[in-house]
Amino acid sequence: MEEKLYLLYFAGILALGISAQWLAWRLRLPSILLLLAFGFLASFLPQGPDEIIGREVLFPIVSLSVAVILFEGGMSLRFAELREVGPALGGLVTIGALIVWGLASLAAYFVVGLSPAIAAVVGAIVVVTGPTVVGPLLSHIRPSRKIGSLAKWEGIVIDPIGAVLAVLVFEFIMKTGEGATWVTPIWSIAMTILVGVVLGVLTAYMMIFSLKSYWIPDFLHNAFILAVLLLVFAASNYIQSESGLLTVTVLGLLMANQKQIPVRHIFEFKENLRVLLISCLFIVLAARIPLSTLVEVGWVGLLFVALLIVVVRPASVFLSTFGSGLNWREKTFLCFMAPRGIVAAAVGSIFSFELTHHAENLDLKQIGSLNEGELVVPVVFMVIVGTVTFYGLTASPVSRWLGLASPAPQGVLIAGADRWIRELAVMIKNAGFHVVLVDTNFRNITAARMQGLSAQCASILSDFVSEELNLGGVGRLLAATPNDEVNSLACMEFTHLFGRKEVFQLSPWDSGSGKRQSVSDHLRGRVIFGHGLDFYKIARRVTAGAQFKKTSITEEFTYHDFQQTHGESATLLFVITETNRLRMVTADDSFVPKAGQTIIALIDARPEPIKLPPKSDGDGDTSSPEESPAKPAESS
Repeated sequence: MEEKLYLLYFAGILALGISAQWLAWRLRLPSILLLLAFGFLASFLPQGPDEIIGREVLFPIVSLSVAVILFEGGMSLRFAELREVGPALGGLVTIGALIVWGLASLAAYFVVGLSPAIAAVVGAIVVVTGPTVVGPLLSHIRPSRKIGSLAKWEGIVIDPIGAVLAVLVFEFIMKTGEGATWVTPIWSIAMTILVGVVLGVLTAYMMIFSLKSYWIPDFLHNAFILAVLLLVFAASNYIQSESGLLTVTVLGLLMANQKQIPVRHIFEFKENLRVLLISCLFIVLAARIPLSTLVEVGWVGLLFVALLIVVVRPASVFLSTFGSGLNWREKTFLCFMAPRGIVAAAVGSIFSFELTHHAENLDLKQIGSLNEGELVVPVVFMVIVGTVTFYGLTASPVSRWLGLASPAPQGVLIAGADRWIRELAVMIKNAGFHVVLVDTNFRNITAARMQGLSAQCASILSDFVSEELNLGGVGRLLAATPNDEVNSLACMEFTHLFGRKEVFQLSPWDSGSGKRQSVSDHLRGRVIFGHGLDFYKIARRVTAGAQFKKTSITEEFTYHDFQQTHGESATLLFVITETNRLRMVTADDSFVPKAGQTIIALIDARPEPIKLPPKSDGDGDTSSPEESPAKPAESS
């Protein structure tokens, strides 16, 4: 019977985790909030993770999961970004980390009432932020490229630094009675950096050489990388405590920035694995904490969180980035980008267990019904919940107020810059939406720039576009080159950035040809404008005199009236909603524009009507054979 209960428990944790992720996506909330809420609810079960899994098994699983998460985070970093953010990043992860440690330790001592030693451990733990919470926030906010890269780098690099700092403080406390001096932590820092960097570099080159030499078959790539990753993490920690986090971060960074082998498929696998791990870990770790424990921490915990948000983070940002070239808007945005994530939860849980285990040797004092070691986890989790809630709800509106992000990116990245595309781009820009054109034809790019459009001469499939082009305010792709295969590849390339819902391409020229069509359906983006309306058909219509026109739909002039006026000569392309959002009209879209919305359509030129001489009724009055109906104003 117990086996069935355990099976139900593990399956239930996974189901709860994925449900929380989906619900957060629907409600546009930080997923960690719902994961923690579900985890706290799971704490009411008769048996918790410690009884079902066991601490001796749970904490190694948590450590290995964190290794995978940090490796995936390292793979999202690009050395090219350091040209802009290097000085500011260096200050944030060194001076800034020390400021956070010092001020947070003082707050834990004076506010929470911890002893100096335990307060120093808690201060070190809350130094970390993490890619598990910073990454989703940045994806939701879409800030400008520079500040987004800086926040991403800080969130990933600070994790191993904070974890190693916590280990050094803990080891110093444990060895205080053994005559430890300040030489001990300095030596530990040197060893951690040496072991982490050397093992990370050696493992990266071993992986690259093995894959480049085709020693590993394709179907084993992901499994091979995962096995080596976990093995080197465990080996690094065995040689030097907590150096494994630095090792896997260096490993991911080097794998992402080498050009010898493609790693996109590896990154996508690790990204999917990260979602599964985070979904389960947050629930399991939160389920270990009874809500009564959080209540017992009470207002002192809330005050500690408030000091971290209001005092500690702003002080660390403004002092550590002095002279870095960041303006006050960028610094202010960074003040609202320090949520704590899974690394803080994992490190806090592990150290709480160790401190409680060594309570007699450390002579921990009692605070309420808990000793200091037991108090570490609820305090850290209050920090996680408080910072994620505050930054998750405020970072987006603050970024918009500072002019560093748009509320919901409505801009369009267009692959192609031929004549008709430029005319359409001008129409979209004049409607108030950001447009970026990318084309390999320099004449097209020059013409686009002369028309006031943002344009870059590059291949839409190049690393330059995906890694270096500033796509702030851009939320979807329109692949409109004459080459259907390039359009499909572009949609596949940018699905990772925009999501399948926001990648569009023109209909292939042989659409509907069955199995022999040039591009299979599963390789395409969403077909826009209409089936069979390919690049050349639109170009021929524009050459024949068709124009892109914007028309307001009102109660007096409905979309039905628009269709009656123009008939089949008009093709609906875009709809601008009442809330000023740009809706791309796909080939399978049954959407009917409503009053208050504006449409952009391609309208064919009508042949000039034959003018007949006016008829006289005998008393000098003349009239045309028929009166033309009134139409609303259209802009072309």
